[in-house]
Amino acid sequence: MMFRRNVTERKDKMYYPEELIEEVRTKSDIVDVISGYVRMQKKGSNYFGLCPFHNEKSPSFSVSPSKQIFYCFGCGAGGNVITFLMEYENATFQEAVKMLADRAGINLPEMEYNEEARQKESRRARLLEINKEAAKYYYYMLRNPRGRAGYQYLSGRQLSEETMKKFGLGYADGAASDLTAYLRSKGYGDDLLNESGLIAYDEKRGIHDKFWNRVMFPIQDGNHRVIGFGGRVMGDAKPKYLNSPETMIFDKSRNLYGLNFARTARKGNIILCEGYMDVIAMHQAGFTQAVASLGTAFTTGQASLLRRYAEDVLLAYDSDGAGVNAAMRAIGILKESGLRGRVIDMRPYKDPDEFMKNLGAEAFQERIDQAQNSFFFELSVLEKEYQMEDPESRTAFHREIAKKLCGFEEEVERENYIEAVAQKYHIGFENLRKLVNSYAAKTGLAQPVPRPKSTVAKKNTPEENAKKAQRILLTWITEEPELYRKIKPYIGVEDFTDELYRQVAGRLFDDLEKGIYQPAAVISAFEEEQEQRAVAEIFNTQLYEITTPKEREKAFHDILYSVKKNSFEFYSGRMGTDVNAINQVISGKKALEELSKTHISL
Repeated sequence: MMFRRNVTERKDKMYYPEELIEEVRTKSDIVDVISGYVRMQKKGSNYFGLCPFHNEKSPSFSVSPSKQIFYCFGCGAGGNVITFLMEYENATFQEAVKMLADRAGINLPEMEYNEEARQKESRRARLLEINKEAAKYYYYMLRNPRGRAGYQYLSGRQLSEETMKKFGLGYADGAASDLTAYLRSKGYGDDLLNESGLIAYDEKRGIHDKFWNRVMFPIQDGNHRVIGFGGRVMGDAKPKYLNSPETMIFDKSRNLYGLNFARTARKGNIILCEGYMDVIAMHQAGFTQAVASLGTAFTTGQASLLRRYAEDVLLAYDSDGAGVNAAMRAIGILKESGLRGRVIDMRPYKDPDEFMKNLGAEAFQERIDQAQNSFFFELSVLEKEYQMEDPESRTAFHREIAKKLCGFEEEVERENYIEAVAQKYHIGFENLRKLVNSYAAKTGLAQPVPRPKSTVAKKNTPEENAKKAQRILLTWITEEPELYRKIKPYIGVEDFTDELYRQVAGRLFDDLEKGIYQPAAVISAFEEEQEQRAVAEIFNTQLYEITTPKEREKAFHDILYSVKKNSFEFYSGRMGTDVNAINQVISGKKALEELSKTHISL
């Protein structure tokens, strides 16, 4: 368990002083920050909205202005304003702090590093520098007489100079070692150049440029930093497209081409394309929410990125067989990630780039408006495998439809789809529903898909009952911090029998002793995301519905007594020759007897 007390230090061993972190956090009101990402309404003392981290129809995402924390009762995501930005923006801890500091007008000093982190960060910075220099070189070459072939190619694809500048398009000429020589002249050694993926080595040519005779597409991260390249060859050589290998700054599975622009488009959806040119053509036409995977199949990591910016994903894949297969794979990944997918029909053209050149932006917008529900797209692809004029084959198709309908977890949603499918394919509604129910009964399908699990288990065991009482008490104290002085004579940190709970109570009680009330700071004391979520859940435990002051006092007393009793039983079972346990049992028994006779007024 990673727990920080003296400095705010991360795994990468680079940090700002904790006092500065807390200044940034306390000057960044969590409601104001999250309101920029999530539409929320105030209910009681908290704000609620649809969770940005999973797909939901009813708001379960809660933000507490008093505690300065967020928590989703649906998926268990939780933390403070820093962890929210880390999750939503896919940012590092340091990047999130910097974003908040800039927002609050706080000047951050140079970050402190240990030697290991200093070397690592220096290497990352050097790789980013190399990529930036390479991008500048390619950009210059495109506008150089030696880059005429590349410029003519891009102009022939109807790209404007403005668009070329926006995406930083460039050219790697036919000379196989020019970039290597250029970067060497800038002082970069061959080991670093090799690590960047910009050079290669073979016995015939020695060290040489990885990219040559190609139009170059710089790949940027969310902060517009060049992290890699894609290159399209001039002519018919293979491979047609060549991408940078993965490096310490470039992970293909967790980046998307064009996302640095699309993330701020705020169009309500994301258009997912197959290639660089498709994305560029979309942006030039005004569809600035377009992105593409990076030479690989669409991944769950990329879906998680998209989920931060939109719930609706429009697939604009090629209309050929390979594009259809890719769309089918992507639909499954989108579903697993809680995203709604629709498919744009490109026909009679192959891809968005070709479509745009022939029919233009207005016609493409019409295709967006007419985009097919992903489920019906899957059915249309499946239908091609059957002879619909043959009753036996058509029946087999209907059976496959029924199997797919079993995949809907909600009965209402399943019924709506049964009705829509019945109308589209001229199947009797009741007949189709019976067929679906029959398959569900036989196979165990149509069972509710479990929602993402919360980080704290809720099994009805003595141990969990004890933890539940501890969670309720900790939540109650964060709701009403003035109650701490009421429990102080009876409950100590040692009464929290779970290690995580004990650390949470220790930090919370230490702060309250000093007159400090900062539940969000307690979350900051933990490094691991799972632990931060668990702490957020501890501070958001459902309290009893209480209608009278007398009931409230009784409930509070019962919780105190339960925590103390569980503590006594815990240490009794571990007493043996453990002096600490023996002492705890002796003092615990006395405190338990006293507490049973004590009335605590609230």
